[in-house]
Amino acid sequence: MRPANIITSVSDVLAGIAISGFFFAQSFNANQFWAVLLLCISTIGLYGGGVVFNDVSDAKLDRIERPERPIPSGVVSIKEATLLAIILLLIGIASAFVYNFFSGAIAFIIGIAAVVYDKWGKHYAIIGPINMGLCRGLNLLLGISIVTSSLIQWWYIAFVPVIYITSITMISRGEVHGGNKNLLYVASLFYVLVISFIFYFAIENKAALIFTFIFLLAFGWIIFNPLLKAMREPIGKNIGKAVKAGVIGLILMNASWASAFNALHFAMAITLLLPVSIALAKAFAVT
Repeated sequence: MRPANIITSVSDVLAGIAISGFFFAQSFNANQFWAVLLLCISTIGLYGGGVVFNDVSDAKLDRIERPERPIPSGVVSIKEATLLAIILLLIGIASAFVYNFFSGAIAFIIGIAAVVYDKWGKHYAIIGPINMGLCRGLNLLLGISIVTSSLIQWWYIAFVPVIYITSITMISRGEVHGGNKNLLYVASLFYVLVISFIFYFAIENKAALIFTFIFLLAFGWIIFNPLLKAMREPIGKNIGKAVKAGVIGLILMNASWASAFNALHFAMAITLLLPVSIALAKAFAVT
């Protein structure tokens, strides 16, 4: 289920909630936390189900390239993994629908996009990375959907995580056999674009630029440090570290989003997920 990655998907939703202005738009009450909880459960189910189904789809290839994984190692059967994936995806979709129709519709589309990627999309050099990016972009919208009217105002922001995840997915192509330096340079350009977009929104929203800058600086350090090493020596091990850093770095990217939308308390809360994700990444696979 990639627990460390699931934490990053929760940070997507929290960033989306910060962008929506949910906690600023109404007075405090317990129902606010119920809404947040439902959407967090939704993204946990969707991401967990998606990556489990990915292992099901890759079972034959993993017997050759990654025999240590649960299915090829015999720890879990394909039937058991398939059942788990279905249950998780249904939990993800149902939890969102319990909150409201629009959140449920977005969750349903995320589930479809994840399955399409696992079964077909990842086999295509261009469509695959975009397909994966779409899942993350929609995940941010899942958080924004907590305030339905905010979807109309901020829907286009979803393109930023699409760009970011597309770049990580491109990099991951060389995780087993080594990477292409040209793709790494393209990915670095995409990283710069993402950081620039977030800082632009901070300026537009008249946010505390110093705080957003600090979050973006930390985000940039985490993702660029291993990427530059992979550029110098694009072997599988270095590529894997760059991909892992890119995934974990999503938490700081999402904290930057919250800061850029004047939700510093949310930015701090999201940042607290980082040590949790790092700890889980030491115990469970990230890629």
